[in-house]
Amino acid sequence: MASAAQHALDARALRAEFPILASPRPGGDEVHYLDSAATSQKPQRVLDSMDAYYRETNANVHRGVYEMAVEATERFEAGRDAVARLVNHPREATVFTKNATEAINLVAWAWGARELGEGDEVLVTMMEHHSNTVPWQIVADLRGATVRFCPVTPGGEIDMDAMRDMIGPRTRMVAVVHVSNTLGTINPVEEIVAMAHEAGALTMVDATQSVPHMPVDAVAIGSDFLAFAGHKMCGPTGIGVLAAAPGRLEAMEPFLGGGEMISDVTTEGSSWNDIPWKFEAGTPPIAEAVGLGEAVAFLEGVGMQSVRAHEKEVARQMLDALGEVPGLTIYGPRDVEHRGASVSFSVDGVHPHDIAQFLDSKGVCVRAGHHCTKPLMRQLGVQSTARASAYLYTTDDDVLALRDGLIECREWFGVA
Repeated sequence: MASAAQHALDARALRAEFPILASPRPGGDEVHYLDSAATSQKPQRVLDSMDAYYRETNANVHRGVYEMAVEATERFEAGRDAVARLVNHPREATVFTKNATEAINLVAWAWGARELGEGDEVLVTMMEHHSNTVPWQIVADLRGATVRFCPVTPGGEIDMDAMRDMIGPRTRMVAVVHVSNTLGTINPVEEIVAMAHEAGALTMVDATQSVPHMPVDAVAIGSDFLAFAGHKMCGPTGIGVLAAAPGRLEAMEPFLGGGEMISDVTTEGSSWNDIPWKFEAGTPPIAEAVGLGEAVAFLEGVGMQSVRAHEKEVARQMLDALGEVPGLTIYGPRDVEHRGASVSFSVDGVHPHDIAQFLDSKGVCVRAGHHCTKPLMRQLGVQSTARASAYLYTTDDDVLALRDGLIECREWFGVA
């Protein structure tokens, strides 16, 4: 994991590096972007790096021997080096996918579709994103296995007693989110991984909401598989990452077939390339890997400990500010040591989509919906919530705009 010098984070200064935040909206209002759990904004240097690839070295990778192709390959693989360095993981076991969802599907199909059998169990939690639930359900249905759901406590944390009871001899995979995209909960993944391994089960950690926001050490977590997405960490859309423990990828058959993932093809059959390219069929997301590598360099320059410290303070401000709004319910932990800077909430008498639309009129961008966590919504007893999610460029002005907008929203809808 990168050990860049840590320092106090100046969110206002950082905003100048993000074109979409540095410029006012068409009406002249400042953008208060509080939807970074859905996707982060991109610094100019990331956009420039991708533009430079297309302008200077636009060629396919791992194919041509001419200068541009060699340069393109070097830039592409430099992106892999950067990502592996950020999470302290071997580069050869770091696979590029199109997003975190595909990374989890890769494991569900390349491992689960072959290894799961009648009566086997996959254990997930009630707070999982659909991307860490639906693939397991599909594969389990095909193989006669069962997907079980560990409950969440009223305080928005995994019920660890239930988790211990549910992990048993039939458990083959424990799939758990590191940081909940809905509740903001930071889960004790190291402890869960250890519990699963003690029972002989493998583990999949969805680190989509942790890698962008805090130091993450894949080796220390110890999971068999760890997935995350580039577009939530200042990088572009169209690229995700699967980090696998030593030996796991070698033992799995490919998820997709095509060019570059093969060693040889004959009329009798095919053999596979070395990892990680064994799981990267066809032309990969080249410009996206270049952009993601630049995003990692940007984050390392800021310092991941500094990002985490800033977001803890923003979360504290946000919880305090939302607490000033009458009739507002917050979902998830209140202790900022155990949560990220994504806060889901509801307002009595106002539908979450109406909240989001009203806030938009004030220049405040939030998410409304089930956040791809329908089982959790049902456990919470709601159909949807509003969600404000911060990042390294979030300022106290953004938090105040959220609070003031919600107070006005209640007045507008006549529930004040």
